[in-house]
Amino acid sequence: MAKTVEPYIRGVHYYETDRMGIVHHSNYIRYFEEARLDYLSHTCFDYSALEAEGYISPVLSTSCKYKSMAHFGDTLIIETSLTGVGNVKYGFFYRVTKKESGELVATGETEHCFLDKEGKIVSLKRIHPDIFEKMQEYVIERP
Repeated sequence: MAKTVEPYIRGVHYYETDRMGIVHHSNYIRYFEEARLDYLSHTCFDYSALEAEGYISPVLSTSCKYKSMAHFGDTLIIETSLTGVGNVKYGFFYRVTKKESGELVATGETEHCFLDKEGKIVSLKRIHPDIFEKMQEYVIERP
């Protein structure tokens, strides 16, 4: 059974809303990034430490399905799940709800890989078997 992780909680800032008073759709990708980095720092590795070693982990793909609207002043709960870890790629699933009502606001997914400082794909299992094994402990079936 995979280990669980506390969700990432954040408030909606005024500047994240559009003229209609709702969170602009582009902000959800940022929310996913915040939640992902928080998740990784509490579970598998510190992203900045990995970068200091000369490795980066770019986003290969992202998707978001909008279910309802969030507004300035709402508090969002972002549940982040590690859905797969291979030698080169790994992925996440995100579920965004309103803290006050539990209403589902959005779901999304991202896929990532690891690159060295020259931009060449590297195997996480080879460069950091300790991190690879730790990540395996958190993998769950996609919700």
